[in-house]
Amino acid sequence: MAGDPSAARAAGQEGCDLADSIGDRFDSRLCRWCIATAQLFQGDLVGAAAQFGAVSDEAEAAHDPIQRSVSLAGRGYALAYRGDASAARAAADEALEAAGELGGTASGFGYSALATAALAAGDVATALDATEAAGQHHSVLRELAATQCAQAALAGGDVIAARRGADDAASTATGWHLMVALMTRARVAIAQGEPVQAERDAHDALAIAAEIEAHLVVSDTLECLATLAGDANSHREAARLFGAAHAIRQRIGEMRFKIWEAGYEASVAALRDAMGEQDFDSAWVEGAGLSTEEAIAYAQRGRGERKRPTSGWGALTPTERDVVRLVSEGLGNKDIATRLFVSPRTVQSHLTHVYTKLGLTSRVQLVQEGARHA
Repeated sequence: MAGDPSAARAAGQEGCDLADSIGDRFDSRLCRWCIATAQLFQGDLVGAAAQFGAVSDEAEAAHDPIQRSVSLAGRGYALAYRGDASAARAAADEALEAAGELGGTASGFGYSALATAALAAGDVATALDATEAAGQHHSVLRELAATQCAQAALAGGDVIAARRGADDAASTATGWHLMVALMTRARVAIAQGEPVQAERDAHDALAIAAEIEAHLVVSDTLECLATLAGDANSHREAARLFGAAHAIRQRIGEMRFKIWEAGYEASVAALRDAMGEQDFDSAWVEGAGLSTEEAIAYAQRGRGERKRPTSGWGALTPTERDVVRLVSEGLGNKDIATRLFVSPRTVQSHLTHVYTKLGLTSRVQLVQEGARHA
């Protein structure tokens, strides 16, 4: 649930071995579900889909509806990222049927899988409905529902709602879930014309990917940075990043969600026109030759090369913006500290930096400035 696939996989395997040794099939299924989730985050989509499917079949035979439901949902996630949106939708529907009257987490995972399948297929209306339902049920992973809501809102053209959802998810998510929230917020920032924010979030997402060895959505994140590099006329860097992202997709079998396709095609076409076929293809091949780890390192080496502002709204870090947002909601420093899992002293430090960067002197002025950028 914290989004740490390496730790989850190790603990899951140990638990599975222990459960199997004493014939505890219920906990064996639970541990294998954890292993499958870790495989998903790490980009082993084929392995994850197979593992989720096996657990689901065993749960059905054992009359275990909760494990059957969440395993079907997990299989739906894996199938969606592999690009089989129709099979993912079928798995999500089956997960919701298995959840039945159980509600709670089982239904939350089912609706989340339905939203994922819809986003993969470019079905914005279904995605919006499913994310709303997931948010009502998904008490375990509220951040996942918020991220999916942001993606659906962005695909539907509601940039304000998309930013709100992405900010909400990024303020509390951890591990892989934070990585996806930051990638999503980078896409929103690109749509809002905030390249500094977008670049910062994309680099932060890649740092998490490297730390926890999670490769799912690294390709999406590299494509965000490639788009930003192309817009900044760093053409060769952009083509290399696009090539690296394409190679990662091929290695793990990850397809681009339909909701991102139009923006991707437009960026690549503009870059190809600017560079010419030969130079574009040459740089693309250079990027495609990088391993996933090398691609992340290459992207991170370019961090900060384009000048960042030292003052104004664009100079605020993601955490500082979270603090401004919570101040605007009327929260005091202690409540903000609780929400962000930091000390009140840390909150005050963030506020001091914010006041300096924005040239403000009072909380009232800060609320007014936050409202202008909401």
